[in-house]
Amino acid sequence: MKFTLSWLKDHLDTSAPVEEIAETLTDLGLEVESVTNPAERLRDFTIGLVLEAEKHPDADRLRVCKVETDQGVKQIICGAPNARAGIRVVVAHPGTYVPGIDTTIQVGKIRGIESHGMMCSEKEMELSEEHDGIIELPGEPPVGMRFVDWLAEHDPAKIDPVIEIAITPNRPDALGVRGIARDLAARGLGTLKPYEVKPVEGRFESPIKVQIDAALKEKGCPHFTGRLIRGVKNGPSPQWLQDRLKAIGLRPISALVDITNFFTYDVNRPLHVFDADIVKGNLRIHPAKGGEEIVALDEKTYRLEPGMMVISDDAGPESIAGIMGGAHSGVTEKTVNVFLESAWWDPVTIAATGRKLKINSDARYRFERGVDPEFTLPGLEAATRMILELCGGEPSDVVADGAPIDTDRAYRFDPERIERLVGMSIPAEVQRATLEALGFRLEGDMAHPPSWRPDIQGEADLVEEIARIASLTKLQGRVLARPEPGVARPILTPMQKRAAAARRQVAALGYNECVTYSFIDRPSAEMFGGGSDETMLENPISSEMSHMRPDLLPGLLQAAARNQARGFA
Repeated sequence: MKFTLSWLKDHLDTSAPVEEIAETLTDLGLEVESVTNPAERLRDFTIGLVLEAEKHPDADRLRVCKVETDQGVKQIICGAPNARAGIRVVVAHPGTYVPGIDTTIQVGKIRGIESHGMMCSEKEMELSEEHDGIIELPGEPPVGMRFVDWLAEHDPAKIDPVIEIAITPNRPDALGVRGIARDLAARGLGTLKPYEVKPVEGRFESPIKVQIDAALKEKGCPHFTGRLIRGVKNGPSPQWLQDRLKAIGLRPISALVDITNFFTYDVNRPLHVFDADIVKGNLRIHPAKGGEEIVALDEKTYRLEPGMMVISDDAGPESIAGIMGGAHSGVTEKTVNVFLESAWWDPVTIAATGRKLKINSDARYRFERGVDPEFTLPGLEAATRMILELCGGEPSDVVADGAPIDTDRAYRFDPERIERLVGMSIPAEVQRATLEALGFRLEGDMAHPPSWRPDIQGEADLVEEIARIASLTKLQGRVLARPEPGVARPILTPMQKRAAAARRQVAALGYNECVTYSFIDRPSAEMFGGGSDETMLENPISSEMSHMRPDLLPGLLQAAARNQARGFA
């Protein structure tokens, strides 16, 4: 899970430096795998002013430039088409490492003329894929100014630190930036900003309806929502959105697709958009009969097996439910009417389908771990609002089938017991504040977990939450109290004492003790009167240990045979 520092601060009001945030995340159980700070690789680049740009005598495409830098006027050979006098550029002096070309700049001759540095493009500095020319800085930034300082003032997204954390399968809520911010706020590293989703009023009735087959409402897809938005313009997404997606390794595609990807990482709410003009009739969520084929967005053809969940229109399958949409109804730059989907899919069914089809997608990764069922409709509303802001259009009424699953459950909250189990002093009011900050609802001595925490399944999980927020690094060793004063009495029974004495005596006489497994294979057990179904394990660790042994002799004979084969007998 990757996110940028500025993205985190959209949800968390904090002034903590990235180093402190990273350390705290690991302490909270969200292990930080890496922190990438672009400013580190750009710290040696400075701003220069091109004074002259003359044609190279031996190369038509090269310019011999005189550049004013913090180290005086330098001669730099440049092949960029926009190299000319009067522009402010980014200079790499000899000895500077340029990450985009994996090269350390040296003084050298190019077609017989010395070059003392390099003027860089955005691609050469790994700022973007732009490489048609060198960077031209607007205005008149001072010569010699560090380029990172200029970026911090004019384009901070370019040097936004990127944090990558490892998420364990039991923490699906941390697959969204907001969930991570919530943990940090509970620790006291800032204040969680409010996240309000206001419903968008529909202006017309959606011509596309949705229906969930009864077989899937119980287990599969209990809740499906959607709405049609007409008259959208699906162009490039705004620069801030592109910068965020690029920072976490995603390729910006179009405004509509980028918006759905944004919500996947922002609040752990996977979405999908259909080209409404391609959808024929209504959408039906149903189990596949088996044998249907669909070309997915990854341009691969998949054959569905019986029971796999699929979204179909009147013409056939349009999406592998909860995993990947179909290419046929995918949005393009020509799309003007879209149908936005937000649904909740059963984790077990999604995991099984994904494994069988060998599809790995962000949607599958999240649905098979569990997303917030109560955020299905709010997620649709939030995405609708962003689509209207960035793409325009007119929204329909929401169409829906089913309802969110009931996640309400409660576990006993006993501060004194929790303090004993954790092993350190945590005042009751601090424990209550911790749970409330994590989204728990407290009613008397019962704690109700939030809908986005499917991993909370008992009182032990309450202890864990309070302990990790309090920080287990604060634990101090304690001497365990004896139940009785004085020297501890022996705990071996007389039978155990006699057996131990017999073992020592027999070993002293030169014998070896043979300890064999209590389970053997069926044929061996049958040879000695065993092997019945009553003595068979339901889940043996191997076929050679499937049945309880009827006698010690089979195991002893097998041990003797193994020893003889190895030359020990």
